[in-house]
Amino acid sequence: MTVIAETVNLAIAPLSPQLGASITGIDLGQPLAEATRRAIHDAFVRHHVLCFRDQKLDEAQQIAFSGQFGTLERHIARNRTGANPLVNIVSNLGPDGQPSGKLSSTRWHTDKSFRQLPSLATILHALVMPPDGGETCFADMVAAYEALPQDEKARLDGLKVVHSWELSRERAGGKATPEEIADAPPMTHPLVRTIPETGRKALFMGEHAAYIEGLPRDEGYAQLARLTAHAIEERFVYRHKWTLGDMLMWDNRCLLHRANPNFDAAKFPRVLQRTCLRGNAPA
Repeated sequence: MTVIAETVNLAIAPLSPQLGASITGIDLGQPLAEATRRAIHDAFVRHHVLCFRDQKLDEAQQIAFSGQFGTLERHIARNRTGANPLVNIVSNLGPDGQPSGKLSSTRWHTDKSFRQLPSLATILHALVMPPDGGETCFADMVAAYEALPQDEKARLDGLKVVHSWELSRERAGGKATPEEIADAPPMTHPLVRTIPETGRKALFMGEHAAYIEGLPRDEGYAQLARLTAHAIEERFVYRHKWTLGDMLMWDNRCLLHRANPNFDAAKFPRVLQRTCLRGNAPA
């Protein structure tokens, strides 16, 4: 393994040529020294996806770790699997505790883009994983934007997109409840947002992006679909093959992600522990 940075006993190494870095030499169940916290934040901004190996955090410890990087946000009612609204257990288990055959979050999306303040970061901790498959896939929306022709960049800058939990549920074959619609009304964000720490621009869309303001809905949705097809080309994608104990922390401002349904979800359990940090209004 080629180490590209060492700070406060941390070893930071690339996960792929596209994006991502692994970090070893740290126990996330313990409070972070300020220098360590800063080093992790800087790596987060630079690499977009961080993987901390060999962790074993309960809900309270994951909340404590996450809170060192921002304000935790609650999950929508559908995703609350326990009493704590700050933790979501992502799993394919049914009410009987056995694999159900159903896997959620398999469409490309960025977390909570339908909120006024979409997620800054998602922290996902592997508790139980299938023996093979079930990767989490990431698409680099900074690289995808920068690869567009200059005239298309100019055309996209300034466009606004309506993000809707209700419409994304309909397109996935489901139905949002009245409670969910009231909790997450449609929200408008720029199609191209700027990452404050770097000044680089990123496409901001995904499953919850319903249509482009000022265009007929079908036309706007077709444009979003075309941009998504561009953004998920292999040259922009990293697939994370989970190892038990991995904890991923990724930047929702500049990534799309999805779960890979390439395993027998009716036979093998896949269980992860999730927290999210609230971001700022995209600009």
